[in-house]
Amino acid sequence: MRKLTLATVLSMLISAPLFAAPAMTGDSTKGEILTDAQGMSLYTFDKDSNGLSACYDACAQNWPPLLAEAGAEADGDFAISERSDGGLQWTYKGAPLYGFVKDQQAGDITGDGVKDVWHLARP
Repeated sequence: MRKLTLATVLSMLISAPLFAAPAMTGDSTKGEILTDAQGMSLYTFDKDSNGLSACYDACAQNWPPLLAEAGAEADGDFAISERSDGGLQWTYKGAPLYGFVKDQQAGDITGDGVKDVWHLARP
């Protein structure tokens, strides 16, 4: 009976979506923020509008979008927006989410306030 139960549980885990949540919450010196699965800080961009990214080319090299895998399913305040370059990007409460290349380790928040248009994503 125990083997059957374990097999059932393993089967359910294998069939679950690979990325159940696009972001998590973490603590920073500026309060609670959204992070990616590796604990890296996530940011929003004031120039985005209506859930659509305005960050491409050099901007996206410095502020990589938090991309969704094909087949990912959004839940709650998270959604997936199609970028004009064809990628799928996670959004939170309508705001596209990004990392920052100058953040070197989990907990870094060096992108907050850059050019007064980049801000830590907050739950």
